[in-house]
Amino acid sequence: MLPKSFVTRPIAHRAYHDKAHGRVENSISSIKSAIEHGYGIEIDLQLASDGVPVVFHDYDLRRLTIEQGPVAQRSSAQLAQIPLMGDTTNIPTLEDVLKLVAGRVPLLIEMKDQDGALGPDVGPLGKAVAAVLAPYKGPVAVMSFNPHAMAEMARLLPEVPRGLTTGSFNPKDWPAIAQPTLERLSEIPDYGHVGASFISHYHKELDHPRVTELNQQHGAAVLCWTIRSPEDATKAREYADNITFEGYAA
Repeated sequence: MLPKSFVTRPIAHRAYHDKAHGRVENSISSIKSAIEHGYGIEIDLQLASDGVPVVFHDYDLRRLTIEQGPVAQRSSAQLAQIPLMGDTTNIPTLEDVLKLVAGRVPLLIEMKDQDGALGPDVGPLGKAVAAVLAPYKGPVAVMSFNPHAMAEMARLLPEVPRGLTTGSFNPKDWPAIAQPTLERLSEIPDYGHVGASFISHYHKELDHPRVTELNQQHGAAVLCWTIRSPEDATKAREYADNITFEGYAA
């Protein structure tokens, strides 16, 4: 089950980032700020070339650093030397973040799709994450758009709550994914067999009948992404147990 702390305090999307104040998404600076404000923290994971999980959203370095090229082609040591643009810190590892958070606030970890088609070739990320997470004692949960990743985590680390990141899977947002796959995932059919206890759903689509069904008939906690105003937060809370937010003080 998802610990109650995940629904009692807002969750800062990619940590409590604010580039204007020197805190870039998924950075140590933004994580420290989230802890100081008592927010839950959502982060993203990619895998470095040496098998170390690193906290970074994109597959490529170019948007957030002066470097370019795939994250997966750099070692964790190399990535640790790359400054984040607009921040004073570099790309952290999952282990770095766990040591910093140390159970003080809930940590929601999104494992980015490694298959490229939201399919079964999830690669070594799951095993690497499980090895780092196993000794961690604080409130933590994992989720992914790819249900195969969560099925693997159910085998590797069953005691850690799992969830699915969900929405309508609009083909415009997923141009590289086959239409039948998108249509299937939009109905959230894998919730039961991956042993999920929550979903994080696109906030504008929380009135989807399947979301209501999972919440009312299967006891799913409903989180949502990504809220950017108090007005949207109020609307989302008509359906959702909690919000993932950015761009304002929740």
